[in-house]
Amino acid sequence: MASTVIGAGITIEGEIATDEDIVVAGTVRGKLTAKDSVTIEHGATVEADVVGGSLVVGGALTGNVTAQERVDLQSGARVIGNVKAARVTIADGAQFKGSVDMDV
Repeated sequence: MASTVIGAGITIEGEIATDEDIVVAGTVRGKLTAKDSVTIEHGATVEADVVGGSLVVGGALTGNVTAQERVDLQSGARVIGNVKAARVTIADGAQFKGSVDMDV
């Protein structure tokens, strides 16, 4: 399946919805909804509520997260917001401030 990529020099403000995987390397503000996986790369900034099948965070995310499968916070990730997912992993070196709800 193809991926939608928001490049490093791109800033998007508003609501994004896709049936594909999405990779954010730039900046997104608003709301982000993906049927499949969402990847926020190291150096990316997302100020949005995120809904997806799964979520991998390497960059900065401010907003609430809902994932059908799992949320993985990589080393260097910075997340401020509430996370709702069946499985959550937080790597050593990741920063997280919020609550976790694993009752999905």
